[in-house]
Amino acid sequence: MTDVTVPTSINRKVWLGLMAVLPLVLLVAMDGSILYLAMPHITSALRPTADQALWILDIYGFVVGSLLIAFGNLGDRYGRLKVIMIGAVIFGVGSLGAAFSQSPLMLIAARALMGLGGATLLPSGLAIVSALFPDPRMRAQAIGIFAATFAAGFAIGPLIGGTLLRQFEWGVVFLINVPVLVAFLIAAPLLLREVHSTTYGRIDPASLLLSCVGILLFTWSLKAVAAEGFTAKQSAGGILGIIALALFLGRQTRIDYPLLDLSLFRDRIFSIAIMTGLLSLVVWSAASYLSGIYLQTVLGFDVFTTALLTLPGAIVLTVTCVGTARIVERIGRKAALVATHLLISAGVFILLLTSTESGVSAFISSTMIAGIGYGLSFSLVAEVAVSAVPAERAGAAGSIAETSNELGNALGITLLGSLAALSFRLLGPGVAGTLNETLDHVGIAPGVAAQAKEAFLTGLHIAAGIGGLLTLIVGVIAWLWLPRKLPE
Repeated sequence: MTDVTVPTSINRKVWLGLMAVLPLVLLVAMDGSILYLAMPHITSALRPTADQALWILDIYGFVVGSLLIAFGNLGDRYGRLKVIMIGAVIFGVGSLGAAFSQSPLMLIAARALMGLGGATLLPSGLAIVSALFPDPRMRAQAIGIFAATFAAGFAIGPLIGGTLLRQFEWGVVFLINVPVLVAFLIAAPLLLREVHSTTYGRIDPASLLLSCVGILLFTWSLKAVAAEGFTAKQSAGGILGIIALALFLGRQTRIDYPLLDLSLFRDRIFSIAIMTGLLSLVVWSAASYLSGIYLQTVLGFDVFTTALLTLPGAIVLTVTCVGTARIVERIGRKAALVATHLLISAGVFILLLTSTESGVSAFISSTMIAGIGYGLSFSLVAEVAVSAVPAERAGAAGSIAETSNELGNALGITLLGSLAALSFRLLGPGVAGTLNETLDHVGIAPGVAAQAKEAFLTGLHIAAGIGGLLTLIVGVIAWLWLPRKLPE
């Protein structure tokens, strides 16, 4: 066998290309964790209603989840580099709009625009990085760095956000995106090459419309129930959303190039992997959002101290991402997949030990234990999903895995966050729709403030209990349902 020596100049350029993409990966990961930390500041400044606050958090994820597969198809057709550069511009414009928003609706619209750009960033970035490294060993190393960078974004996001929010207004958490995006737009044409696919299919506009309308109407309906209770308008929106989603799923079985290849779910390994990716992000996003408010508003820590308290769990998550390959080598893929659910479940159950007077130790323990599960999930899900299907369908499997993560991130706020909001509406003092609004109310009595904090904590416990129970159930199903040895 003859060794092929790669010229040093070419080798250097591909690694520089990887370095050009990694800041975007870091940015997307940081965006969520910084925003969770900044939400108490945003709610105090813009006074969003309970459902508007949830939309600020998760409209990004719903837009990304709705468009991820379609934009992947566009990238295959017109070029991944071209699509990611256009997406970076849109993401930057949305970030500027978010930073200078003067109302909740303006911020929601800006976050939606960020989602439009964000739908191109991770999948196209990963495709470009994979194409940079034709050697399988080097490609695996590069993808490992890509995944570890994404995990590191969660680790440093709260710390950077906490530092900035001590000195500046809340808009800075969006403004920091802009210089990174400008640097990428300058470096990308010099260091990266265009990536096309010869197997792309036609985008079906009806499927795209039905998926977007269905997801947005259904989730708006859930939020409206949490904030205001059942109404004719809310019920109609929910029913229309369900109908649109049903039409979308039916259409996917009849067209040649479906946005969602439902036939892949006939494989139980693929189904469990996708469910793992979806559920782990559901629990992570809800726990992060509610815990950020708990630490700052219930326990009274400042934003920088809160950021420091999130650091141990985020570091564990990052280290686990880096070490997942070794863990899988020791215990096998099935055991690692099951451990993902059991660790997340155990971690979020610890949040049930928190109170309105204390809970720091429980919070740190929770994030460190669950962080191992999250790290396994982030690194393992796409790999297991892709290996479970034929090679010619690997692209579709990878796109569904990415979409499950983005939708899980948004659904966590919608489902578990809305449940917590409903609990606050039913058990709170009725002064306002959110804890921050209630405590900011002029002349609020100490007893009313205590009742509001207890109501919020009850909502946190309900969300954590349901999240932990769901992951535990899926973990047991995975253990019973999956074959002893999963395909490599």
